[in-house]
Amino acid sequence: MILANLRPRIGASDLDLVIRVLADGDDAARRRIEREIATEGVDRLLDREGLPERLRSHPELGSPSAHLFIYVTVRHALLAADIDDATLSDYLGALILEFGKRGRAFRIAEHDDASYRYLVDIVDDLSVESGRRGFLLSVHLGNFSLWLAGIFPDHVTARNERRGAPGIGYYDELGARGFSLAAEHRLARQLEMSGTYRTVADSFHRIRVALNHISDRLLFPSIHTPGRLLRQVADGFTPA
Repeated sequence: MILANLRPRIGASDLDLVIRVLADGDDAARRRIEREIATEGVDRLLDREGLPERLRSHPELGSPSAHLFIYVTVRHALLAADIDDATLSDYLGALILEFGKRGRAFRIAEHDDASYRYLVDIVDDLSVESGRRGFLLSVHLGNFSLWLAGIFPDHVTARNERRGAPGIGYYDELGARGFSLAAEHRLARQLEMSGTYRTVADSFHRIRVALNHISDRLLFPSIHTPGRLLRQVADGFTPA
């Protein structure tokens, strides 16, 4: 089960790296940052403008853990989209990290036997399942839609152009539906995830576009296709 638990896994060595890249060798700046952490906590530090770029541009100072890098990258992408929700950033970061494991994106749980390659198969099973499995299918419908359309939008667009497969809007619609169903389930309330699921359902398109920024600019920056340009224009953001 994917939970909003990425932020607590950021360790002391990561925080020291953040301090060093922000201080940039200035001892006085380092002391100011350490006082800020002591009085205001770590979250303001992780929200510091320009932190993702600094982490990438100072490899000589060390490499951030996957937990730190993914959380900060997602958090700042959402802030740029005027979505200020640290818990949501935590959840989306945990989703990206978990689905990055081999085969995990195609299963509703880490050790589930069933494999889902298409959203329609999840929808079909969701129509006949209830209880815990129905809940997991709802969550997975949302997660898998966001993973594919958010992180691999060029693949979705290419399949739409070449094979007539569903376009991005299809993923937006089904993803929002999955999270909406999950938000209403009793298990979501028990896990204290109802609010996060509801937020993603209500803002699925905006969140997907924010993840597209990460994909376009960091993961696949060398792709320059008409399909990408049309998607970017349709979503209303400046092409990378």
